[in-house]
Amino acid sequence: MDHIQIAIDGPSGAGKSTVSKAIAKAMGIVYVDTGALYRTVGYFAREQGIAVDNATAVVPYLDRIRIEVRYEDGVQCVYLNGENLGDRIRQNEISMYASAVSSIPEVRAFLLDTQKKIAAENSVIMDGRDIGTVILPDAQVKVFMTASNEARARRRCKELAEKGMPASYEEILSDMNRRDEADRTRAIAPAIPAADAIIFDNSDLDFDATVAELIRLIEAVAQEKGILLS
Repeated sequence: MDHIQIAIDGPSGAGKSTVSKAIAKAMGIVYVDTGALYRTVGYFAREQGIAVDNATAVVPYLDRIRIEVRYEDGVQCVYLNGENLGDRIRQNEISMYASAVSSIPEVRAFLLDTQKKIAAENSVIMDGRDIGTVILPDAQVKVFMTASNEARARRRCKELAEKGMPASYEEILSDMNRRDEADRTRAIAPAIPAADAIIFDNSDLDFDATVAELIRLIEAVAQEKGILLS
């Protein structure tokens, strides 16, 4: 297999992470959940008693944060100072912290090297907000995956309920709208499609159909660019 980099960008709740994991498994490549890295910094900020609207207060603490990414049974696990945080970083409150810390230049620089190192050493599929524009600007395949706000909120509500962290649909939709606006308008690496990204709206597609269609798109781009995937 040729070395390949696949960038999947898009707003919260579009299904980037679960879809990317499935694609990685099907293609036998490494999945990198960049959002988990920002969630980890956000989790640390909350544990320090920092308010989400004062997230820049985390900057002096960055030298106390040690993040490790390990792959255990094919699953990415993020460790904070030696502790596997598991689903604690998936709490709805941590989503807002992740958005807040991701707009801080010092935090982005802190995590950039980790992400680039993984991509340099493996064939990867990486999802986030600015993968195709900042993290992997030379990725051979770039996709901006989106869906309607209502569809994304329903999916997020179902995901949290299945993980035993229920939240109301109205609360999730409201938080999602605020996060979308913050991500789109931030001065550092706004969440916008790369100029050469494929725009993919999966509002009316279920999980299996989304995965199948994206694999088809990836294989088509790879063939066009002469990349051998098997």
